[in-house]
Amino acid sequence: MASGKEIKARIKSVTNTKKITRAMELISTVKMKKAQEWVLSSRPFAIASLRIFANVSESLQDIPSIGGHTHTTKQELQVVISSNKGLCGGYNVNTFKKVAQYKKDHQDITIDYITIGKKAREFILRTGGNLVADFSDVMKDTIEIQDVKPVSSMLRELFTKQAFEKLNYDAIKVVHSYYISAINQKAIVKQFLPLSRADIVEFLNEVVGQDTSTLSEPQKYTIEPDTETIVNEVIPMILSMLLYEILLESKASEHSSRMVAMKNAKDSATKKVSALTLSYNKARQASITKEVSEIVSGVESMKE
Repeated sequence: MASGKEIKARIKSVTNTKKITRAMELISTVKMKKAQEWVLSSRPFAIASLRIFANVSESLQDIPSIGGHTHTTKQELQVVISSNKGLCGGYNVNTFKKVAQYKKDHQDITIDYITIGKKAREFILRTGGNLVADFSDVMKDTIEIQDVKPVSSMLRELFTKQAFEKLNYDAIKVVHSYYISAINQKAIVKQFLPLSRADIVEFLNEVVGQDTSTLSEPQKYTIEPDTETIVNEVIPMILSMLLYEILLESKASEHSSRMVAMKNAKDSATKKVSALTLSYNKARQASITKEVSEIVSGVESMKE
């Protein structure tokens, strides 16, 4: 058994750890609540936009970002979203597992990567993935729509510009954590471009849990004022909003995961302090008992 002095030093160390994890839990709780408010307020717009796209997709087939391409190159671009910092439980791990599993299941496809978050950049480089660009500076605690526009603009250009040159990506997909609740987040692979009806319906059904039976059957609509205006003004704005909502989902998931991880660490430290205190008391009692025994033995020997 360790000495009382050693156990006391360990108690002090674990107690300090408990204080730190408790402070981090409180900070993450405050940030999580703010992120939760933002994501829940922006989610209805994103879902409504997707439902509209699903309804009018038949009329927008000539737009590359909606209709996709008529040929296949077996190339995809993935946007992997993670945190810039650690200590957030399984948040990053679950996302990276989804990236690895997708690559394993689609070995016939060449996948390039864009990362948002330092942990994602490190993972892609460590695993030998082809990193096209990194936007880790976007992943701040307070994300603004202005921060997202350069990323969505680059994604749209990579998709539509290369389409004209017939050197295109067949799809651009986003791997991120979808916020369900403070204790439940789900890593998903979501198609960002093209915005096809089938992918939208699948996302609304399987991830959001919405009933898509109310979606109207694909029909031809008259587009006003004209298709060019839709391509140049409306589509970029909506794509930026959709990506903004995805980043808010990821940020809320990150803070929630960190809050739970820090709470678990704090609880573990509390249990460890109790166990060490018990060991310390036992060691102290044993030491006292030993000293009393020695005194009694000394007194008895003097009597003799």
